[in-house]
Amino acid sequence: MPQKFSERRFPLHVHISALFTLLLVLTGVVLGLFNYRQTSQIILSSSDELFGRISEEVETDLRHTYQPIHHLLNLLALIGGDQNQGTFERVDSLLKPLAQALQDNPKLASLYFGYDDGDFLMVRPLRDEVLKKAFDAPPKAAYQVWSIERDNNYRAQSTSILFDDKLQEISRRQNLKEGYDPRGRPWYYRALEQDGKITTAPYVFFSSGAVGTTLARPSGTDAVIGADLTLNDLSATLAKHKVTPSTEVALYQPDGHAVAYPDAGKLIVRSNGTPELSNVKDLSPNLAVVGQLPGDGDLRTSLEFGDRRWVVTRQRLSDGGPQGLQLVMLTPEDELLDDAYRIRWQSAMLTLGILLLCIPLGILLSRILVKPLHALVTQAEAIRSFNFDLPAMGRSPVLEVDQLAVAMARMKDTIASFLEIASSLSAETRFDNLLRRVLHETIEISESAGGLLYLIDNQNGRLEPHGLFLNNQEQDLETHGIRSFGLESPSMPRWLDLPAHGGPSQQCSFGYDQAGAYRDLLQTLASPRVHLVSTGLHNRQGVTIGVLVLLHRDTGSESRSNLLRPERIAFVEAISGVAALCIESQRLLEKQKQLLDAFIQLMAGAIDAKSPYTGGHCQRVPEITLMLARAAADSKEPAFRGFNPTDEEWEALHIAAWLHDCGKVTTPEYVVDKATKLETLNDRIHEIRTRFEVLKRDAWVDYWQGLAQGADEGEAARLRDEALAALDDDFAFIARCNLGGEAMAEADQERLKRIAARTWTRTLDNRLGVSWEEAQRLARTPPAVLPVQEQLLADRPDHLHERPASELIAPDNPWGFKLQVPLHKFNRGELHNLSVGRGTLTDEERYIINHHIVQTILMLNHLPFPPHLANVAEIAGGHHEKMDGTGYPKRLTRDQMSLPARMMAIADIFEALTAVDRPYKKGKTLSESLGIMAGMCRGAHVDPDLFGLFIVSGVYMDYARRFLRPEQIDSVDEAAVLAKAGLD
Repeated sequence: MPQKFSERRFPLHVHISALFTLLLVLTGVVLGLFNYRQTSQIILSSSDELFGRISEEVETDLRHTYQPIHHLLNLLALIGGDQNQGTFERVDSLLKPLAQALQDNPKLASLYFGYDDGDFLMVRPLRDEVLKKAFDAPPKAAYQVWSIERDNNYRAQSTSILFDDKLQEISRRQNLKEGYDPRGRPWYYRALEQDGKITTAPYVFFSSGAVGTTLARPSGTDAVIGADLTLNDLSATLAKHKVTPSTEVALYQPDGHAVAYPDAGKLIVRSNGTPELSNVKDLSPNLAVVGQLPGDGDLRTSLEFGDRRWVVTRQRLSDGGPQGLQLVMLTPEDELLDDAYRIRWQSAMLTLGILLLCIPLGILLSRILVKPLHALVTQAEAIRSFNFDLPAMGRSPVLEVDQLAVAMARMKDTIASFLEIASSLSAETRFDNLLRRVLHETIEISESAGGLLYLIDNQNGRLEPHGLFLNNQEQDLETHGIRSFGLESPSMPRWLDLPAHGGPSQQCSFGYDQAGAYRDLLQTLASPRVHLVSTGLHNRQGVTIGVLVLLHRDTGSESRSNLLRPERIAFVEAISGVAALCIESQRLLEKQKQLLDAFIQLMAGAIDAKSPYTGGHCQRVPEITLMLARAAADSKEPAFRGFNPTDEEWEALHIAAWLHDCGKVTTPEYVVDKATKLETLNDRIHEIRTRFEVLKRDAWVDYWQGLAQGADEGEAARLRDEALAALDDDFAFIARCNLGGEAMAEADQERLKRIAARTWTRTLDNRLGVSWEEAQRLARTPPAVLPVQEQLLADRPDHLHERPASELIAPDNPWGFKLQVPLHKFNRGELHNLSVGRGTLTDEERYIINHHIVQTILMLNHLPFPPHLANVAEIAGGHHEKMDGTGYPKRLTRDQMSLPARMMAIADIFEALTAVDRPYKKGKTLSESLGIMAGMCRGAHVDPDLFGLFIVSGVYMDYARRFLRPEQIDSVDEAAVLAKAGLD
């Protein structure tokens, strides 16, 4: 059957050759009859010579306009004033020279200085009534001085001062909330960046409505001087160069805004009430052609518009702004070269006649050729914008164009499919879901009937199956007999063995009798024969991490499946590459999480191992916290309806719970483990015992000396025994005080002072054999002359350890810590320590223990947590805060704490009360612990809603069964506990 005409395809070059050969032959024959070259040279040489003279004069005028101002700025930069001067000193020192400069240069609209501290000083001449009216100035006002000054708090206030022509002040106005800052203006920072003079692009001065520009340069090291220069004279200069009545000449910026035009009244337009420079295209209909000129450099061309042909010449001028200016002149050829035009006219008429004959044919061919090309351009732009919804274009009679359209459609489908699966896989965050999606998406996009995914297990070196999809449904691997293979197993099929060892993709077909262990797959697919493609999954290093297998039914309608086409295999390999990267990324992410979790638990274990008094605390608190968090997530109570943590939020809570006491790594053990009041690295009660022994020896010495001197033996013995008994009793009292307790009576405090006042005799130098640090502390007081009488319990200057400046916390610290920092780091005074009213810790030592939470927050804030873990420090650092704002270290209230942080507080308290691995106390029972916590709840120390949930949900009992001893798990009256907490 003969092909229809609409289905015939011809090469593109046939159409183009036929069209352009016809046009070139006709045009060449006609133009060859006339002396086109000679006429063109006359036009170009004439216009070039004319425009060259005009542009040279305009450029000279620009140079004479800018150069004196640059010289003036160079001189004025030397007197820029001191930044440390105030407003009045700057006005006094700068007003006269600036006013004189403005008077000598009538084109200057203002002179000003900007300083790097935000100060600003401007002097503006009020030369006409428009300016005076704009600034509400009296008739005698000749200058306006505008000054901006900033105080120590960076608040700006401005002052506007009006002066007459003799520089006598007329009036003064202030604005206490000035918003202008010179440091944000282009003239300021560009001058500093370039470290030299700069010129801004011309613009309309707001105050005067004149066209001008700003010139600036650095003044000294901390200021920039600027000048506003009017350019009104340029329009008059251009008006002189209208060589013919219809000549259009304009000076404009590269962005199209006009700077000078013979009719100066058209230069400025108003947009929303604001004066702006007109666009050169809007000055006249003829100048609208400027926007159609190519490029922005020098140009000489001829254009036809407005029923006339024009010689268009453009030249770039270096002066006039950072990018220079463009000078354009449009001159009608009929006015410029009347004689040459007559010759061209004859040629144009002939050319026009020929072109008119070619128009119908050109239009017809261009429509045929251009329409499909335009459609292809639209398709390409849509693909570039990742818009794949645009319908495919129709067929084209041009063979190459039609082939390109078909290839474009296929490329669009391929890219869309590739991006779809890449985006889908990249969005998955769970490893098991990722594997299912990899397999499902690959099967769907490749139009396969099924697929199988194997991954190499690095631990045992085997190829393990991880997913099976058949007929768009996930299948059970064991049901279909899919098993794993050792990488060196001889039973592994070749189509699986080669890709698993880094070989190329394999494609093959096999029937039921050849399927072996995979026969069940053919039965599920209901196909006697399948076509298979297997491709390796490779990571970024090119190491094979698995194999992707795709299956396609053999329908019998074609000898070779579409799946086995080379382009389809290449597409599957590309998709498998994306899948491999996603799988590897998820594996690496899981390993990094496992490493982080192991490191966190390692650190928590190290902290627990550091002190036997808190062993296991860092490992048990996370258990309570997560149990309470799960109970809150499951609760329907109003207080917890908004608590639905994501996987990332659970991860943040897990890390915070494990690291909540990481700051304890900085706390000295001898402070944490301090069991008696005098204990440091050793218990100093032994030193005091030795002094008592010395006093008891002195009592015996006094006894024997009395007998030697003839004293009554019975009386001497009585005095001796009384002294020895008193010393024994006093030491026993001190020993009891050393053990600490709930409270120390005031009478005991007084007795302690009386005992401390007793003296004993020291005959040895206490500065011998001590460390360098202790010798420095002893040097605070002069050495005593031996023998010396010393108090039995001493508070000496060398007992005071100075606190380093690095440990001081400023009130305005960036972390918000609100801790009362003791003056000294340690106070080892014996009387000071024995006088501790409750427990064994001094204020200094208690601060050191409390300071561990500060260190926890600082350490966690220094870790580069990803955004979803940014609140780890807040959660971990809040477990010692109280709901009434009396906790530490930030004194946060309940509303200022997150729900997980409040959970941590309950978990920390409950674990501390029930812990049995602390030698200094016995682990409390459930009822005792919950009773104490109920009192804390009523006292606004813990969150009442969470404490109620802790009881009602049974979290405390679940924890007790796992971690407490049987004797600690007693009967708990939950109603009574809740009533005591004020939650009934």
